[in-house]
Amino acid sequence: MQTIGVIGAGQMGSGIAQAVAQSGFSVVLSDIDERTAGRGRDGVAKALDRLVAKDKVTPDDAAAALARIAISGTVAAMSGADVIIEAATEREDVKRRIFESVAAVMGPDTILATNTSSIPITRMASGTPDPARFIGLHFFNPVPVMGLIEVIPGLATSAETLARTRAFAEALGKQVVQSQDEPGFVVNRVLLPMINEAVFVLGQGTASVADIDKGCRLGLNHPMGPLELADFIGLDTCLEIVRVLQASTGDSKYRPAPLLVKYVEAGWLGRKSGRGFYDYAGEAPVPTR
Repeated sequence: MQTIGVIGAGQMGSGIAQAVAQSGFSVVLSDIDERTAGRGRDGVAKALDRLVAKDKVTPDDAAAALARIAISGTVAAMSGADVIIEAATEREDVKRRIFESVAAVMGPDTILATNTSSIPITRMASGTPDPARFIGLHFFNPVPVMGLIEVIPGLATSAETLARTRAFAEALGKQVVQSQDEPGFVVNRVLLPMINEAVFVLGQGTASVADIDKGCRLGLNHPMGPLELADFIGLDTCLEIVRVLQASTGDSKYRPAPLLVKYVEAGWLGRKSGRGFYDYAGEAPVPTR
């Protein structure tokens, strides 16, 4: 049985750990300390309980998946991992520090993958132990539900690393889209400008939150409007990605909407903070303006 290391026990990291464990792999889930990693594992336990309650997973399968997730407060426990997935916040400085710590525990055949949604793979590879074994592996939230993974090789990524990573992604039951190492890759290169433009439309008073989202749901046949989706992703994450797109391309069309910047500065980050373009204090989200 292969062992997969996941660094970062937040929403994305714990989701990755759950999907990997449910696919039969052993997982080592780490964070800044064991308590934080434990909270991530507890989140997986609750998610599995919900699946059991909905008869989507048997109690035995849920228990087996959870038992395959070990927790750690350091990356040292990943010394035997076949693949190590960094799933920290979308900040390059944080990711680079993690790559430095992983250097001491990576085996000669270990693949190091980053779950970035926009940061250039080739640039980050320069700070890793072996750029040939470094690759982008972009999961989508919520990981256990979403059926897509973007695989992004950098300039130095070897053909063997690419093949092994694609095989791993497919072993999770996911569909794979392979992207060149271009800003935003495929999905976010298309999605984030739409979200950013929706915030411009709101900020200019063209329409309300409810009408912007209704127009896109019904007019574009999207399951979720762009502002509701931004709240789900996290407005801080949306802002980081737009800024990466602007910095990487130098193109003014990626200029962040002023209202998006203002909401992030106010701490209105969406669902995770309880308020964004919608107010989540009650059971049903209510537009804030």
